[in-house]
Amino acid sequence: MADVVGLQCTQCKRRNYVTTVNKKKMQKKLEKKKFCRWCGTHTLHKETK
Repeated sequence: MADVVGLQCTQCKRRNYVTTVNKKKMQKKLEKKKFCRWCGTHTLHKETK
């Protein structure tokens, strides 16, 4: 079953994106390099609740 999670910027700590993650298949937290409109650059975003 997929859970809805937010992606938080590692630099400015703002939650910019929402996505779904299958917790049974993925044990680690999701990390993606995405664009942060407040920082103005591509930064690493980590999974939050």
